[in-house]
Amino acid sequence: MAPRNNGKPSSAKIIPFPLRPARTEQHRILRVSPEYEGLCLLYAHHALSRDKLYAVKILAWARLANGQNAAILPWLNGVSRCVDLNDPHSGLAQGYYDPRTSRHFSETPPHHIAALDAMSQYPQNAGANIVQEIPDLIGSHAALLGDGQQFLLEPVISWRLDTDGKLEALVADLSLAHHSPILTNDECLYPVQQKTNFRYFFQYHIANQIKAGGQIATRALSQLLT
Repeated sequence: MAPRNNGKPSSAKIIPFPLRPARTEQHRILRVSPEYEGLCLLYAHHALSRDKLYAVKILAWARLANGQNAAILPWLNGVSRCVDLNDPHSGLAQGYYDPRTSRHFSETPPHHIAALDAMSQYPQNAGANIVQEIPDLIGSHAALLGDGQQFLLEPVISWRLDTDGKLEALVADLSLAHHSPILTNDECLYPVQQKTNFRYFFQYHIANQIKAGGQIATRALSQLLT
């Protein structure tokens, strides 16, 4: 996740996030509205700096089983609600941020509430296991361990919400790909979190620095994977 200062990203850092609390039935995701305008979560992280706020792109806005709405984003090896960041020493949510206008806000945007309301009224197909599949619009990458214990970075193509409320990242098996570009619902996509060699999610700026051989990002990733 990239820290931002005055709207400009600084050098990449792997930030130690807090553990996610256990998911309860009331926090089960019912529907998601993808974030397509680049809105970010702002948070404080005193272990890194007491003078800066950090920004990370939001994946989507979710309607939970308790009726609440929450911003969600890839977090370590899964997807978490932004409100789960509640410790200033490991990540404390400080509201949301629109980098285009420098506007700060604290509530779910009304157009996402309207979208979630409409989707909540839309009937599901009887017997279907998949509720939604949305494209990844924030450049998420999955980090995996290869057969030789080397790390691999695979771009996330889409996210699939099942009837149990689990949101899974889908990446492409290129040996099965017959079309380009690869879009949602393509038969070559598979849920990466179900692979035993899957480790973490990273957003595009970290992934790109790793691909480019950035020493700090690569060394930190190697420590995480091993």
